[in-house]
Amino acid sequence: MIVTRLDEAQLLDRAGELADLLVDTVAGGASIGFLAPVDRTAAMAWWKERAVAVAAGELAVWAACEGERTVGTVSLAFPGKPNSRHRAELVKLMVHRDARGQGLGRRLLATAEEAAIDAGVTLLHLDTETDSLAERLYGSAGWTRAGVIPDFAASPTGVLRPTTIYYKYVGVTALTR
Repeated sequence: MIVTRLDEAQLLDRAGELADLLVDTVAGGASIGFLAPVDRTAAMAWWKERAVAVAAGELAVWAACEGERTVGTVSLAFPGKPNSRHRAELVKLMVHRDARGQGLGRRLLATAEEAAIDAGVTLLHLDTETDSLAERLYGSAGWTRAGVIPDFAASPTGVLRPTTIYYKYVGVTALTR
């Protein structure tokens, strides 16, 4: 399994594979901002729209590939405000249902955390559906639960669900915070 950071051209080249991954992730019940069923064409358009942010340095996207097939992805969104340059949001961590249970989610998470440190980011944050598989991953990877917002987002089936907010300091120790 190879994990690669995608530039704008690579993201556009892989938009179809990334769309397939998004469709599978939502079909598997993951709450990543889409309602089921996700149309592949719409998913591909969504990924292509991200290319502008990648080119501008506002978004970093990694893809995990098994041969020619994209089986996972994770992204970091960097805020543009001067008072926010120390933090980034972890977004769209996805693992294809066929590739789950092999540590890929944890590997993608570690990749994003290491890249954040390299970029000078010291604080990461994310939101995820409460009581989901993803929430268990973040908790076991040392992320701190900040709180729960009830009825924050609809699940892929359209049911309002609570969302848990997490954060994690990276690249700093308690003495330097």
